[in-house]
Amino acid sequence: MAHQKPGEPRNLRTSVKGPLMFSAFWAVVAFFAVLIFASGGSARSPRFDLAFTAAGIAFIVTLVIAAMLSMSYKDNAAHLGKGSGVNLSSARKPSQGHGGHGTSGTQNGGTQRRPDAPGAAGSAGTGESGPDAGTS
Repeated sequence: MAHQKPGEPRNLRTSVKGPLMFSAFWAVVAFFAVLIFASGGSARSPRFDLAFTAAGIAFIVTLVIAAMLSMSYKDNAAHLGKGSGVNLSSARKPSQGHGGHGTSGTQNGGTQRRPDAPGAAGSAGTGESGPDAGTS
């Protein structure tokens, strides 16, 4: 609201009209639903008291929920929209397959390691961990 100038219309997120119309719609739906179903059939008179009560409750509950959701809205930080993301490579890794361990066989003397695991062949190698980390 600090960016709003006098005389300009508010945007949809800070406008009051949207949540009010949303709440009014659900109040009307609740009114007619209770009016029809609370009477118990066409031989009895409609229950307007229950219909107005249900409409009021529906209006207040949906208005409070819409207000809480609009107050909790926050834009993402600018740095989150930049960069390449995580695991966006389209290159096929040799040990990926549809049914199991792949066709690459075993690595490092009989033990099988994931290609993305720390210390695996093809990794950066600076932060190796494991039983033989840093030993030659």
